[in-house]
This record gives sequence, structure tokens and C-alpha cells, in this order.
Amino acid sequence: MSCEDCFFRVNLLCALDLTEPCATFRPHEAQLQPPQQMRLVFRQERRSRAAWAFPSAQEQAALHA
Repeated sequence: MSCEDCFFRVNLLCALDLTEPCATFRPHEAQLQPPQQMRLVFRQERRSRAAWAFPSAQEQAALHA
């Protein structure tokens, strides 16, 4: 086990200049992959109209008349 066998060194991701493996050593054979991200799923719109809306101009005029 040496730095030359490290996943990060082999893929040119290592910025350290060491002769022995560091704490982040991962074997190159491990084929590291990021975790799978959650899927974004859009829900169907359930309401046909908004639960609350501003009164129309005519309704506002009637309130202040």
C-alpha cells in the first residue's frame, strides 16, 4: 500500500506530496462513486384555483362605496 496505489493519486486529485499513504487513502480498485441523488418528483396540482385571492377591482369598489 503506497500513495501510488491511491484512487486520488491515480486520478490526479491528490495535492499532497507524501511518500506514505495519508488518512484519506482509498485503494484505486475501489472505484469510488458519489452516492445516488434523490429524484425530484413533481406532484400533480390538486386544486383548480387558489385557496385565497385578492378581491377584484369591482369587489374592492363595492366595499368602499
